[in-house]
Amino acid sequence: MTLPFADWLPHQRWYAGRSRTVEKVQQLAVTRLDSDLEHVLLGVDYADGGHERYQTFVCWDPALADEFTVVATIGSDGGHTGCDALFDEGCARRLLALIADGRTIGALRFVPEAGRAQPAPGSGAGEHAPRTLRADLPVDSPARVLDGEQSNTSVVFDSAAILKVFRRVLPGINPDLELNRVLGRAGCPHVARLLGAIEGDDEGRPVTLGMVTAYAENSADGWAMAAASMRDLLAEADLRADEVGGDFAAESFRLGEAVAVVHRTLAREMGESTAAPPAVAMTARLAGAVAAVPQLAGYRDAVQAVFQAAGAQQVPIQRIHGDLHLGQVLRTPETWLLIDFEGEPGQPLADRRRPDSPLRDVAGMLRSYEYVAHQLLGTEAGDEQLAFRANEWAQRNQAAFCDGYASVAGFDPRDRSALLCAYELDKAVYEAAYEARHRPSWLPIPLRSIARLVETSEDGAWIG
Repeated sequence: MTLPFADWLPHQRWYAGRSRTVEKVQQLAVTRLDSDLEHVLLGVDYADGGHERYQTFVCWDPALADEFTVVATIGSDGGHTGCDALFDEGCARRLLALIADGRTIGALRFVPEAGRAQPAPGSGAGEHAPRTLRADLPVDSPARVLDGEQSNTSVVFDSAAILKVFRRVLPGINPDLELNRVLGRAGCPHVARLLGAIEGDDEGRPVTLGMVTAYAENSADGWAMAAASMRDLLAEADLRADEVGGDFAAESFRLGEAVAVVHRTLAREMGESTAAPPAVAMTARLAGAVAAVPQLAGYRDAVQAVFQAAGAQQVPIQRIHGDLHLGQVLRTPETWLLIDFEGEPGQPLADRRRPDSPLRDVAGMLRSYEYVAHQLLGTEAGDEQLAFRANEWAQRNQAAFCDGYASVAGFDPRDRSALLCAYELDKAVYEAAYEARHRPSWLPIPLRSIARLVETSEDGAWIG
């Protein structure tokens, strides 16, 4: 059957081509998973010559909950209605069961995490081969789609597991699956346990279509926790950051420890080497940002000088998170977890898998503390007293994070101030371009940071 994907696709929040003119949307491959369940690979051709591929699971004639009828319905053909299968509980559970059973159907492999399920003796290795052992996945649990994701779709199964489907299909292994697999098998306590994956092949290259991890029950988002701490400080006019009941510094220290453990594990399991910092790439991003944000022009030469100075010598590099900030960490009752190792979704997959300095992740966290502090000021950003308190909170937590990181990593990131400053500036330049395009009222936050970081690089002062 043929569905009107060209009409449906532009309305999905995970679709990245809204600003481009579509010439054609076609079904590149359809894999039947059950009598009423299919996997569809879509090809999108653009007028500018570009091409993208997306995937969706299609369920035919499901009994959808009323709240999902509009968002999940793709269209009709031959008297039957096709819907996004992730919004149907029964279909979502069947996908999880395929992973639990370790099935291979056509070009799709539903893979339980190593050691979790094995084929029954004598079952054979052919398509639809029967299995008698299943991974401990909650295949009968209630399922619900999470709101708010921009580039993927995730389904939570009760409070036990979460299935993430990568909507845009790219050749190569997704670093979210790759690094979670490595860290999980190494016994790292600071990632959610990997339970399985959906994989395929693209002309001999692996393709990551989805992954399942344990659900972090009773967890809190790092950004939300930090923002609550900052609000507590702003509500107490006469107290210092270390005197407020919601002081976050102890958690920042523990978070620094967790990040260092993840870095140390990745270095041990995947190796490390040395290379010059990516000063050329940083300079190229700066040029693009200056073209989009005229307010950056006055800082261009000083920022470029920081990049060039940092790139003058070889530094240790390894696999890292790549897009680390307070929104990418969860606090469970036991510990901090790092999530979403996918990297920046807008970057090519090869770039997201490229080794880099661990200081890029550290810099991302330091920038995130500053964002939490200053975005809460809103219209009162010009109040000098409130700005002082915001800076006090940010610096206290940045220092605590670095202290925690240093206690595990064996080196203090602040001792490598020139390189750390370059990575912070690179991130702030990216933020300035993003805010100018999407949230102009937030643009002063990275602009103030760039001014401060340039001054820092000149006088040698640093946090802590």
